[in-house]
Amino acid sequence: MTQNDLFAIPQEDRRFEDFVPGMTYEHNGQIEVTEKEILDFAGAFDLQSFHTDPAAASDGPFGGLIASGWHTTALMMRLLTEHYLPRTAGFGSPGVDDLRWLVPVRPADTLRLRLTVTDAVRSTSRPDRGLVHFRPQLINQDGKVVLDMKALIFLRTAEG
Repeated sequence: MTQNDLFAIPQEDRRFEDFVPGMTYEHNGQIEVTEKEILDFAGAFDLQSFHTDPAAASDGPFGGLIASGWHTTALMMRLLTEHYLPRTAGFGSPGVDDLRWLVPVRPADTLRLRLTVTDAVRSTSRPDRGLVHFRPQLINQDGKVVLDMKALIFLRTAEG
């Protein structure tokens, strides 16, 4: 099942029960990547020349400047928290699996997020929460998946 745009439930009211396995959500909100942001992020966190030096990057393995995979992941997190995750019902995440950067992100790329709920398990020991398994994918303006991963988050239930 696919539902384009946002959940029917406003973000501030979402709870565990609103994340239904099998549902895919793709929000129209986008984020544009700038050269300055790529350089700033890489200058602080990922000093490889194809992230920090446009001239060196043009002769590098990607034929130009690209965003760090960690920057790409941070952009995904921005869209995830901005459009999908509940504002007050989160208990944090135990981690992610299978994080893949499939296509380089370049200056002027425009990215959007698709989220598929793969499973949702209510806690038997803590009935005020459940664990949602989901698959965020970051998609560029050409429709190519640039980031794919599996993630988990603990969310408050309606009774919590």
